[in-house]
Amino acid sequence: MFNKEMTKELLSGLRVLELGTLIAGPFAGRIFADFGAEVIKVETPKAGDPIRKWRHMHDDTSLWWYVQARNKKSITLDLKSNRGQELVKELVKTTDVIIENFRPGKLEEWGIGYEDLKQINPRLIMVRISGYGQDGPYSKKPGFGSIGEAIGGLRYLTGYPDRPPTRVGVSIGDSVSSLYGVMSALMAIYHRDVVGTNQGQYVDVALYESVFSLMESLLPEYDYDNHIRERTGSMLPGIAPSNTYVCKDGKYIVIGGNGDSIFKRLMKAIGKEEIGTSAEFASNDLRAKQSEFLDQIIEAWTQTKTLQEAVKILDAYDVPAGPIYNIEDIVNDPHYAARDMIQEVDVDRLGKLKMPGIVPKFSKSPGEIKWAGPKLGEHNEEVYKEILGLSEKALQQLKDDQII
Repeated sequence: MFNKEMTKELLSGLRVLELGTLIAGPFAGRIFADFGAEVIKVETPKAGDPIRKWRHMHDDTSLWWYVQARNKKSITLDLKSNRGQELVKELVKTTDVIIENFRPGKLEEWGIGYEDLKQINPRLIMVRISGYGQDGPYSKKPGFGSIGEAIGGLRYLTGYPDRPPTRVGVSIGDSVSSLYGVMSALMAIYHRDVVGTNQGQYVDVALYESVFSLMESLLPEYDYDNHIRERTGSMLPGIAPSNTYVCKDGKYIVIGGNGDSIFKRLMKAIGKEEIGTSAEFASNDLRAKQSEFLDQIIEAWTQTKTLQEAVKILDAYDVPAGPIYNIEDIVNDPHYAARDMIQEVDVDRLGKLKMPGIVPKFSKSPGEIKWAGPKLGEHNEEVYKEILGLSEKALQQLKDDQII
């Protein structure tokens, strides 16, 4: 169980049982594991987590899997079976946090919902991530991150006004829900162990609500004057200048010159100091009314410079600016290297595999990548024998019965 004493690993002594699959639940589990929690991932006996087969593969295993399941222990267990449910209840006795992202009601159907498990361990915290939340008229509908992004308001704003809505290039709806899941679990642990209630609780994280929470001023703008924000491509409406501009070599630079003092420096950098000092552009609300004009003069300048030249000049004037990186650019960037954000991890039958480093950085209790995503059921013997105390004979019987 959770140990409040300071240790080298921030979450050392915390046991997390991960019942989730794919992205939202497992990404939350990955964050716990990165900082020293013992994360026991429960997978179906034959196929395992479907993400094992997603996107680029090596040796019949997804490269994504090695990142998503790093630092976790994999056990197999048939949650639909009575014996499997009994084993979950045994594991719960020494578990601090459960992460699950089944459709609401599924765990209850199997007799391992929160109300069932808190009878066994009142200190248990259950993080429940679902498309629409645990209640409400949509709660029983299937929900993926893409749907959460759609009805949460993000997809409507993504893209250009003369084209259909598009998506962000990664599963942002799932990932932000994972972050809320981890944050809420740690809040619940604080309430349990520091405030001293000694009681667990469940946390209800809905994908669409996680996305909606990021929607800035959409709601008050609509409530105040029925304004509906539309797609605007690479620019930020009402904030100027802030956009993407093409350079002489055909590459793109992002420039954020919307702060009042920054704007003055930007105009000086591009040889338009008179605009920077003009009262007509002194504040953001005034600049926003002439954002197209400002974008035109900025791009007229960037088109005379290569990307590298533009960045160097703007850096000299302390103007926020940067290139749009692809993954090759990221891998070769010295700042990523200096911050240890590109790490190499040993993978069986593959060798060294690069994966993203640990976020965030702690001065005294840093996270660590100890191993890549494990083989299916790799930790069955360790967990079932050492934690539950099962004999070799009992373990073999579980295998024979296809429970694990």
